Amino acid sequence: MNRIPSFKDLDVWQKAMNLVDRSYELTKSYPAEERFDLTAETRKTARSVPYNIAEGKMRLTSKDFRRHVRSLGELQTQILIAGRRKYLGLETIAALEKEIEEVGRMLRGLERALAIA
Repeated sequence: MNRIPSFKDLDVWQKAMNLVDRSYELTKSYPAEERFDLTAETRKTARSVPYNIAEGKMRLTSKDFRRHVRSLGELQTQILIAGRRKYLGLETIAALEKEIEEVGRMLRGLERALAIA
């Protein structure tokens, strides 16, 4: 991992940051009554993925990676809840799920490449 000068150079961190941007954009359209609930939780969960990648850059452990994957599952669930509440359309949900799955694959690949068990 020392060959990567900064967490900002990790493709997975960059893609996670894109998920943050998308989450903020999409939650702008949620109803006002969701401001402190689903909107805030979705944004917080999306932010946690690149936060944890940056934090774990120097001390990568299995626990760090499990936290990333758990955050991705939470984000996916929040997106599905938004779909059930009709805040997001099916195409938007499918695109977001694809992005979330890609970040998850990248994290698992990084974990394998670093031989973290």
